[in-house]
Amino acid sequence: MRILAIRGCNLNSLADAFEIDFTSEPLRSAGLFVITGDTGAGKSTILDALCLALYGECPRLKSGEGKEAVVDPGGEMQANDARSCLRKGAASGYAEVDYLGNDGVRYQARWAARRAHNRSDGKLQQAERSLKNLETKPVEAANDTFVRERVPQTTGLTYEECRPLSRMRPH
Repeated sequence: MRILAIRGCNLNSLADAFEIDFTSEPLRSAGLFVITGDTGAGKSTILDALCLALYGECPRLKSGEGKEAVVDPGGEMQANDARSCLRKGAASGYAEVDYLGNDGVRYQARWAARRAHNRSDGKLQQAERSLKNLETKPVEAANDTFVRERVPQTTGLTYEECRPLSRMRPH
């Protein structure tokens, strides 16, 4: 698998839409790069977006058992619920990753969360996930179960295999 782009909006500390395109310069020719910035600038959120889009989960939420409930404007949720990555005060947000699969096909994995009635205090709705074949354009899967099965097939990595990589937090 090769990551081609990471996009997102309204995730944790990143309020506006963002895109990191690894197919354009200067990243295209960079063999290695560093993610740097001040505390709260969104360095970890970039890695969260990658994990959310591909796996619907992110390591920052895995502390403890996650059985405790946390207060949310639309009610309560479990502390390890991926929807808690939605920026406070936002009605919706998303994470997308374009990647070249092990089969040589370009895919786009997407995770999205939204609140009822598009209101920042609305109840959180079920997260939506999809996997699109960018070569042929059809959405290959638009349900969580199929995406959970298909992403590891196309990337060659399960979420558990990626977790050690995502624990290498930016400095």
